[in-house]
Amino acid sequence: MKPTPLQLNFDTRRALMFALTAERLSAYYEHGQWMTDKQGATLAQLWLSRSKLQLGLSERRQLSELSDEFARTLAGSLSREAGLYTAHEMTESLDPNYASALAHDLLEECTRRLHEAGVTE
Repeated sequence: MKPTPLQLNFDTRRALMFALTAERLSAYYEHGQWMTDKQGATLAQLWLSRSKLQLGLSERRQLSELSDEFARTLAGSLSREAGLYTAHEMTESLDPNYASALAHDLLEECTRRLHEAGVTE
């Protein structure tokens, strides 16, 4: 019998949105292209499956869309140099031993955006 995957709480959804935003920004600055929502949802599933976590396709797509909106907002409001720095800080902050005031502020923005989208649990 296969064990039941664990479900996500709000903090994990927020961390996933943050990580997807970081990945989108990095890909944009490295390759000059935006990841599609489908690619984002697939990437989210890959990350979740490594931790034996599960999230339905519609919720993965929602997080993918929210991360896309956030990444594009950031890229549109920053110079290329500032955008590269932001993407780097976000990526580095995925390591729990790395502290960044900028990443903390961006994580709080993820919280705000999730609440606005009605994601609470």
